[in-house]
This record gives sequence, C-alpha cells and structure tokens, in this order.
Amino acid sequence: MSQSYSGPELCALDAHVVVEMVRKREIRPSELLDASFERIAAVEPIVNALPTLCEQRARDRLAALETGAKNVDPGWLGGLPIAIKDLAAVSGVRSTWGTRALKDNIPDQSDPIVERLEQRGGVVIAKSNTPEMGAGGNTFNEVFGMTRNPWDISKNAGGSSGGAAVSLATGEVWLSHGSDLAGSLRTPAAYCGIVGLRPSPGRACGGPTDLAFNTEGVQGPMARNVRDTALFLDAMSGFDPALPLSVEAPEMSFQQAVIEADNKIRIAWSPDLNGLAPVEKSMIANLSSALEKVERAGANVVETCPELPTLYETYITLRAMFWAALPGRLPESVQAGFKRTLRDNIELGRTLTTDQIYDAQRNRSIIFANMHRLLQDFDVLACPVVGLDPCPVEEEYPSTVDGQPVKDYVDWLRFSFLSTTTGLPSLSLPIGFSDHGMPVGLQLIGPPRGEAKLLAVARAIELAVDFNGGPIDPREF
Repeated sequence: MSQSYSGPELCALDAHVVVEMVRKREIRPSELLDASFERIAAVEPIVNALPTLCEQRARDRLAALETGAKNVDPGWLGGLPIAIKDLAAVSGVRSTWGTRALKDNIPDQSDPIVERLEQRGGVVIAKSNTPEMGAGGNTFNEVFGMTRNPWDISKNAGGSSGGAAVSLATGEVWLSHGSDLAGSLRTPAAYCGIVGLRPSPGRACGGPTDLAFNTEGVQGPMARNVRDTALFLDAMSGFDPALPLSVEAPEMSFQQAVIEADNKIRIAWSPDLNGLAPVEKSMIANLSSALEKVERAGANVVETCPELPTLYETYITLRAMFWAALPGRLPESVQAGFKRTLRDNIELGRTLTTDQIYDAQRNRSIIFANMHRLLQDFDVLACPVVGLDPCPVEEEYPSTVDGQPVKDYVDWLRFSFLSTTTGLPSLSLPIGFSDHGMPVGLQLIGPPRGEAKLLAVARAIELAVDFNGGPIDPREF
C-alpha cells in the first residue's frame, strides 16, 4: 500500500543504519536530534504521541556523550534519539503516568531502564503518551488527551504504549520504549504497523521497581522492523544486581540472530487459541493469507494449539494482583482521581480470595508446561494480536468483537493473556493491511528465554510478507 512521507530523509532510515553511520562518522548525532525535532514539530499537533519534550536535556547529554567509533558494543546506540513511555521516570523531566495528581511530577532519578539506555548511547528526547497508569487498550488520559492512529487519525492507536507506536510510525524517533501487561506493546504495534516485543521477565532491565519480583509487567523494545527491534533489545539487555529477575545478555547478540535467520521455520498457528478469544473473520483471512506467503517461502505451518485450561481466570487473577499491589498502594490523594476502569481493576485485586491466588499460581504452571511441550515441535505459536481493526479514538474499548459482547476494557485483549501468564516472549509483527487499509499484526509466542529464536522467526516472516510500512504522514479520511 502506498503512503506519503514528507519528513526528513534521516528519519526514514532504519535505526541500525543510522547508528552505523554515526559509528563511521558519516553523520553527527546532533543532526539526528535536529531531524527528530523537526519531524515532531510537524506531526505532533495531529497525533499527540510525544506530549512531553526534553530538548535541552537531550542536547546537554549529547554534548557529554562519547560517540567514538571504538565503541563496538552491540547495544550501543551512538546518540540515537529515543522516546520513553510516560510510565518510566526520567530525571528532570515531567513524568505523569497519565494521572492528574502527578501532572507536575518531576523525578530526581531515572528508572533503571532509562539509565541503562542512556549509558549505552541513547538520548531521551521525549515522553510518549499512555492511558492512565497504563490501564487501557486505547491511549488517552486527562493530562494530555488522546493519541491518534496515523494510518487514520479518526482511529485509536492501541494502548498502553500507543504514543510509542505512533512516534515510530510517523518517523519522530527511530526507537521507542514500551511496556506490556495486557498487550500494551503488542496491540499498539499491530494497530500502527510497527514491531513490538514483549521479552521474558528480566530480559529488558526488569519491570516496575516497586514490584521487583513481579513477572507480569515487563519493559520492551518497539521499532519499525525486526532488525531495529533486536538492536534496541541488545541495548536493554544485561544483568543488574539491583534487579532480582534480570538475566545476563546472551553471548550472541540479538541482532546477529536476526542476521542469521533462515526461512526453515516451524509455526504452530491458532486463529482463536481454542476458542479463548473472538476474532473477526476478516482478521483471520488476512493472517491466514500472510501465513500462506510464509509457507511458500519455505516455512512449515500447522494449525494446532495446546490445551490452555483456565487461562482466562488465571490471567485475570494475576492482573488484578498487579493493579492492587502497584497503583492500589499509591496515596489516596493520587487514587482519588483515577478513572473508573482503573479503580475497578484495583478493587478486583483487593477482593481476590486466597484460593483464587493459589489456583492462579498452580494453573499458570500447567499452561506453561503445555506450551513448553508444543514448542519442542515448533519454533513459535502464531495467533492474532487482537480480534478486530482499530475502533474510533473516542471509544475506550469496543462493545463487540465478531458479534460477541465485550464486558470490560481488558476482555477484548484476550490474545495477550497467554504470553503474560506463562512468561514466554512474544512479538507483534506487521504482515499486511486490513480491508479498511489499517495495518494488521501477527503475534508470535516463542520458547522460554527464546528472544533470539523469536526474532529470527519474525525476520523470516518479515521477508516473506514484505510489509511496506512507515514512516508515514498522518492520514485523514
């Protein structure tokens, strides 16, 4: 599908290409900042993806950054501008979590993920928009308003990393940080035609520091293609003794795994995860068509799915515990202004029974074991990211999916539950366009700690489907 792009040429280049240009001294990092802020000025009034900018801080840090060619670390970003989701603290920068009580909050210290990315040459230029406390599959809040999908600005961009996805799709930045609990990386990636990877717990510098042992909420990379996603994951990875779940970076970089990818891949395909989630027939048709291209390129695709007993109940319990333990422990003065859907999540966590909590821990182990067995025979399990196209930006969540009613804002995100519950890495990959001209994403769930294999499979599929995505100029119909 053809689309227009009127921004700086630099902003349309791949991140790994730009980093290599910096390494070879073919371009100065300051030129990247100039290009990025030029593009932000052009598109932000339309899409509202990056409501908080920190240009002076970025230029000050860039001036102090050593960008010599001697640096050969695979995660080195070389002064590349990046955006940080407004759920992570950046020192000296307004960090609101999308909630009114924190609209003027300016932290003194950055979160570990931000510190790591800056240590590896990333230059934070903005905070990306998110629903309040990250609670929602549509990105809006009372501090900054709504973020619009650049493929059709009347539609939503997904959530909660909606601002991050839009900043990539429009060419404002080359890499954008996200996080994921109920598809918060994956849904926006699918809706905006970019790549979003939810890593294994601990792979990307841990999750929320207030819940250091939690495995459900994780940080992750977002980019316009698989190779750039691998670059960003390399920059995020590594052991930190202050983060109890963090793990060492692998000996071979994730970028190298992508470079060495081949088309002899084995894919288990499930269009509805054994009936767990409703999905529009057109969505299944688009995904099936893409997988046919992958088969013609040399892959083996088999429609199958492991048993996933009590996945819905198990995930909902784990999620409710997360909300009650994190935003549900904030001061009452902060919680008093929370939107209804966020308050409902917290209240559910507070009313869980001990049996529900115990059952969730046991049942997630059963589901993991079933997935592990499947992934002995296949490289990944493929399924939809979401069951339908983006809805109007004014709607918090759809009322129905394929004619089936949606009872609350997380109910339409059921395809996100499996990866979060099992701790398996997953990825949303753009594979084409819907009948309405909107991007369509395919979800891939990989083996335990299997980000390298997951990325390699994603690269093989990316080559087979030849998706022609962004960056794009925001479109209005």
